[in-house]
Amino acid sequence: CPTAADLRPANGTRVCAQLYTDNSPYYDQCCAGDVLVVPPGSDVPYMPRGWSGRTSSLVVGTRCELTVWSRKAKKGKSRRFSA
Repeated sequence: CPTAADLRPANGTRVCAQLYTDNSPYYDQCCAGDVLVVPPGSDVPYMPRGWSGRTSSLVVGTRCELTVWSRKAKKGKSRRFSA
């Protein structure tokens, strides 16, 4: 997996989080599959089409916090992730 400080694309734009669909008990095989990039300041009450229930691992960038909910439209239990 990339480190929190590594979440910068080649053009230098900051990324707050990356979510991945594939995970593994072996660390070198984690953070694989499809990638969902979360830019700074994003406020998304619904997961993009095809992503609901698919995220298996994530990395949150420095100076960012990712809050997720167990139900759509920011309902249910929430959990916060940071670097």
